[in-house]
Amino acid sequence: MKTSSPSASLSPSFLDADIDAKNTPANYSDYYHNFDINTLLTEIFGEHLNDRLNAYMACCGRHVRDGRGDTIALVHEDTAGNVTTMTFAELDKVSAQVANLLQSYGVQEGDQVATMLPRTPELLTIVLATWRIGAVYQPLFTAFGYDSIKYRMDKANTKVVFTNQENRDKFEDLAEQTKMVLVGSVADAQTWGDDNYGESLATQPQTIESATLDTDAPFLQMFTSGTVGKSKGVSVPLSALSAFYLYMRYAIDLRDEDNYWNMADPGWAYGLYYAITGPLLLGVTTYFNEAGFDAANTRDFMIRHKITNLASSPTAFRMMKSSGVFDKVNEDAHSDANDSSKLSLRCANSAGETLNTEVVNWVETYLNCKVCDQYGQTETGMTCCAHHALTHESPVGSMGMALPGHTLVVLDDDMNILPDGEQGQLAVVVSQSPAFFFRGYSWNEKQAFADDYYLTGDVVERHSDGSYWFSGRDDDIIITAGYRVGPTDVENTVLEHEAVAESAAVGVPDEVRGHTIKSYVVLKEGIEGTEEIAKQIQDLVRKRLSTHAYPREVEFVAALPKTPSGKIQRFLLRSLSAA
Repeated sequence: MKTSSPSASLSPSFLDADIDAKNTPANYSDYYHNFDINTLLTEIFGEHLNDRLNAYMACCGRHVRDGRGDTIALVHEDTAGNVTTMTFAELDKVSAQVANLLQSYGVQEGDQVATMLPRTPELLTIVLATWRIGAVYQPLFTAFGYDSIKYRMDKANTKVVFTNQENRDKFEDLAEQTKMVLVGSVADAQTWGDDNYGESLATQPQTIESATLDTDAPFLQMFTSGTVGKSKGVSVPLSALSAFYLYMRYAIDLRDEDNYWNMADPGWAYGLYYAITGPLLLGVTTYFNEAGFDAANTRDFMIRHKITNLASSPTAFRMMKSSGVFDKVNEDAHSDANDSSKLSLRCANSAGETLNTEVVNWVETYLNCKVCDQYGQTETGMTCCAHHALTHESPVGSMGMALPGHTLVVLDDDMNILPDGEQGQLAVVVSQSPAFFFRGYSWNEKQAFADDYYLTGDVVERHSDGSYWFSGRDDDIIITAGYRVGPTDVENTVLEHEAVAESAAVGVPDEVRGHTIKSYVVLKEGIEGTEEIAKQIQDLVRKRLSTHAYPREVEFVAALPKTPSGKIQRFLLRSLSAA
C-alpha cells in the first residue's frame, strides 16, 4: 500500500486498435435480442469459468493470477487529503491476512461478517477477505443507530464486526453477541476490550486458499426498506456477478483506461454493488473519497484525480448545481485540453431517483459530458438503464431500456400485461431473464413474486420506443437523497418518544433531495406540541435509526387519517403536504 499522488493512467493499457474496437458503442437492439448468458460468462471469465464461484477470485484473485497484480485497484483519499493506492497484488496479500484472522475466529462458509467503516482501504480489504473464505459480507451504514444495527445483526447472526472508534459506542450493548475488531489505535481497542485490526493482522499469513462455492451461494447480505414491518433481507448470490458486469460494461461504459468514481456509500447497494464489486470485477481502478459530500470538495476531487467516469445521484447533481462552484470550472476548456485545472469527465451516470431535464442540461453544460439515468433496486441490481455503451433512443426523463438479460413488462392489478402508454406496475419476467438473480427475501418476509413475475412495486409507463418512464412507488417507500426509507421504521422510532401516541411518515417534495421526510405526530392526551418536543423527536430518530432517515419537519396533528380497518392513509398526508 502506497501513499502518494496517483498517476493519470492507472489501469492496464492495450493496443489502440483493441481499445477502439471495445469502446465503439454496439447497437442496443442487436445486443439485447441476441443476448446469451454463456457468451457473457465467457466474455467475463474466459477459460476460467470457475472464477465465478468465489467473489474474491472474480474481483481480485484472477487479476493477480493473470499478471495484472500491479494494476491499481483502489485510490483512496482521506479527510485530510492524503492519498493511498493499493494494487490488486497488495489487496491479495492483505486480504489473505484478514481471511486467516476470520478463520481464527471460527468464521466458516456462509457466516456473516460486517463492517461499520467509512470508505477506507480497510473496508475494501475486509470485503475481499470475507468473500475469499466463502463468508457473506454485511454492510452497516455509518449513519445507522442502535436499533437499525441490532435488527440487522440479530437477523443475520453476524459473527464478526469491524468498526472504528467513531462508531464503536453504537455497539456497546451488542459486543457480547459478536466478535468486535477495532480499526484504529491499540489503546482504543484495549479500552473497549476489542481486538486491534493492525495488531491482529501482523501475525497472519499472506496466503490462503479461496473457497469454491456454487452460483446460488450468497456473497452479500443486504437489507431493503419496507412499508410494513422491518427492513427485508436480500441475500445476493454469486450469479449476480454477471448482472453487475452487464451494468458496468454496457450502461456505465467502464473502460480499462477510466478513472472511475462512484460517489455512493458502500453501506448501501449502489455503492457496494457498483463502487466495489463492479469495477474490481472488470479489473478497473475504483476511487474512494472519505470526506462527506461537499460541492467544492467534489469538484476538486474530480480535477485532482482526473476522474473520467462518474456515478452519482440526482440529489448530488442538484447540490453541485445549486452550489455554483462548477459554473466556471470548464471555461475555455477546449483551448487547452491538458489544463490540469479542468474536469476530465467523459461520461456520468445517475441512479436513485428520476433525473429531470434541468439537471441533465446542467451536467452537459457544466460538467461537459453526457449523463445517463439508470434504475434498479437492492433486490435486483440495475435493470433498466440509459446505456452509454449501447446505442438506443434515450429521451430525457425516461428510465431507459431494459438491461440486456432482463425482460420487463408493465402489469395491471390483475397481472395482465398492459400496452404501451398505460401505467402499471413494473415487473421482471423471471423465466425470460437469464441475468436476473433475485430469488426471494432472505427470511421470507414478503412474497415478491406472482407466478413468473417479480413485482418491483414501482409504477411505470412503457413508450413505443421501448423506453420506460417512472411514475411513482406503488407503496409508501420514501426516496430521500437517493436513500430508500421505509415509513414504518421512522414511525416506530418516533413512537419511542414518551409524549407520542401515534405517528405517520411521508415524503415531501424537495428541490435538492428529491424528497425529505415529514412526520405527522399525535401526542398523548394533555401534552401540547412544542419546538422542543419536535427537536427531541428528530434527535431520537437520528440516534436510534439513522441520520438520513430523520424527519426534517414535524407537524403535530389531532388525528391521523385512516381506513375503516385502521390503516394509516399516507396518500392523504402526502397530498396535504404537497398542497
